[in-house]
Amino acid sequence: MQLLKVMARVLEYPNEELQASKDALVAVVLEDSRLPRQNKEQLLTFIDRLCDEDLMDGQESYVGTFDRGRATSLLLFEHVHGESRDRGQAMVDLMEQYRANGLEIDARELPDYLPLFLEYLSTRPWSEIRNWLEDIHHILGLLGERLYQRKSAYHVVMDSLLVLSGRKTDRQELAQIVASEERDDTPEALDKVWEEEMVKFVDDQGSSCSTGGVVGQRRRELEQSQTIHLSDQLMTDATSSPVGRA
Repeated sequence: MQLLKVMARVLEYPNEELQASKDALVAVVLEDSRLPRQNKEQLLTFIDRLCDEDLMDGQESYVGTFDRGRATSLLLFEHVHGESRDRGQAMVDLMEQYRANGLEIDARELPDYLPLFLEYLSTRPWSEIRNWLEDIHHILGLLGERLYQRKSAYHVVMDSLLVLSGRKTDRQELAQIVASEERDDTPEALDKVWEEEMVKFVDDQGSSCSTGGVVGQRRRELEQSQTIHLSDQLMTDATSSPVGRA
């Protein structure tokens, strides 16, 4: 499903290659037959903005959105297991799932990184895609609402994935949950995290710096964002199409 490759690409750290691929991205969205028209229009508008804005502004926005705090992390199991041992086993199981279906990933990449996960799903049958998206629909719903309340246009990607999952969510309930959450991306919250990381570093004699914590997680996310790309087939096959607005 090529549409999932597009979503994976726009959830990565913006770069010149992304902006240059605008026509190919737009063509895939226009040709998709599963996403409802309203979501298509929102996604197309988002792609327009992402590809046309000043690159440095886009990169700064990305870091501000995904590199501060855990609430909008693109690491799926962060929202389920945190840093518990269960998360490690869940990642091992997911990695085995990838390998069983012919996908080998770089050692730096965490298997629960959402763009990578979407790249994998894009190669699977629709029924399997739907089942996987249904399994994580609660994460997609919370991520979408958090991004929306933070006035981030990235929420339209989560909204579209949620629609593809086929699961409806109570948006009012989600809005209340997110509104009641303490923001973790404020300067005060970030200072607290740094202090906790330093204490943990001392207690663990440095082990946490290399294996866990929000600081290491964010560094890995930004490293990973450069390694996942659309296939050459998508870039060569997709034809340039005007962005339609109904």
